Amino acid sequence: MKSPFPALMVQGTTSDAGKSTVVAALCRLLKHRGVTVAPFKPQNMALNSAVTSDGGEIGRAQALQALACGIAPHTDMNPVLLKPSSNTGAQVIIHGKVRAEMDARDYQQYKTIAMGAVLESYARLRQQYDAVVVEGAGSPAEVNLRARDIANMGFAEAVDCPVILVADIDRGGVFAHIIGTLACLSDSERARILGFVINRFRGDISLLQPGIEWLEQQTGKPVLAVLPYLQGLFLDAEDAVEAMQAERGAFKVVVPQTPRISNHTDVDALRAHPDIDLQFIKQGQPIPAADLVILPGSKNTRGDLAWLQQQGWPAYLAKHLRYGGKVLGICGGFQMLGQSVCDPLGVEGAAGESAGLGMLDMATELTRDKRLEQVRGHCAFAGAAAAPVAGYEIHMGVSHGAALAQPAFLIDGRPEGAVSGDGQILGSYLHGMFDTPAACAALLRWAGLDSGHTVDTAALREASLERIADAAIPLLAALDRINR
Repeated sequence: MKSPFPALMVQGTTSDAGKSTVVAALCRLLKHRGVTVAPFKPQNMALNSAVTSDGGEIGRAQALQALACGIAPHTDMNPVLLKPSSNTGAQVIIHGKVRAEMDARDYQQYKTIAMGAVLESYARLRQQYDAVVVEGAGSPAEVNLRARDIANMGFAEAVDCPVILVADIDRGGVFAHIIGTLACLSDSERARILGFVINRFRGDISLLQPGIEWLEQQTGKPVLAVLPYLQGLFLDAEDAVEAMQAERGAFKVVVPQTPRISNHTDVDALRAHPDIDLQFIKQGQPIPAADLVILPGSKNTRGDLAWLQQQGWPAYLAKHLRYGGKVLGICGGFQMLGQSVCDPLGVEGAAGESAGLGMLDMATELTRDKRLEQVRGHCAFAGAAAAPVAGYEIHMGVSHGAALAQPAFLIDGRPEGAVSGDGQILGSYLHGMFDTPAACAALLRWAGLDSGHTVDTAALREASLERIADAAIPLLAALDRINR
């Protein structure tokens, strides 16, 4: 049996309704059938991104969906990526490369050009694969954004693609979300919706049945599947930091949740580690004592650096180091550890220079050129028997200074990152450093945790993809019945 539809779009009544997970589940089920399938998201707004096989940048959710398909991630899978640098502006990435920095009003006008890139990528995927599973963005009911829409129904109408609508029952109001979404659509848009998926259900399904019958009577459309709430999934988040904290072990790790935090998935392996209690610290929240502090990546390094200073992190870090704690900076967090961060061209906002945290003897200048590369090497800080490491680099800055003479890693034969003379501070541009089990163990030993446990993120991710695929079997069966 092949795919019920050569192209199918998954839209949601709200952000975080579960679109990404449903797309990944359908992709994995089709792969099991022997269908060649690819994911596609016309436009994505996210600060978690991945480097592709063709040297570009896409949302991490599409990279995960490519893994579900058993194929390498490619820029055609997410032709338009928006990375917010402020409340009104974002870096616009087309086909994996930075095109411009735009405010929301300018981008609204630019969408007609962006739609051309979207349709080019979609056409290439349709030629290469038996099926394409498309993910919408946010909600199609955002009537203020209907003009020039390329992310939801505007795309579906342009390519004549059927749609399923996903709603999250766990947050409440699921029937109102569905009915309200339909009310905001045009007749032709409502007509292309095949049916609904009620996501994240827990409890007695018989108690939901009267609501399902009412909804089907009101809309004339079927509920295709009710998907369960699955606990303990290890899947890359598209953007938002999950509220759940990993209160597991005695080793304490804290991460400031800065306003423009990016690629926070860097610490997912630590959140899954049984010996680690990892907490993200939000604005105004007391900062607890910790063994390790990780300064994460940032889409606005100087802005997030100012936030750290306003929240009292410099004084906390100084005390943390006095008591023997360790500090690790990743990408933007690495840049913050230096003496200064200069943005002469206004790459991430207003042009200017900011004083860094002064923990490493180096300075960083932000440039328009973005380094995008999948890399591998070994841990220079780990001594002669250095552990292997693999990851990726995504950054728009160049760092210089004496601190770099003592590198953290050797990547593809070159020194990378820095370790302080006393060994308490480590910084690197390398994302994903904890995803290699040997490197994770070496980093944790450096930080003070010599654990017998290892976390294999690849295996956890695969197991989670199989779990969501198993849960979505009734959905694919319903789609098969529609297509008979």
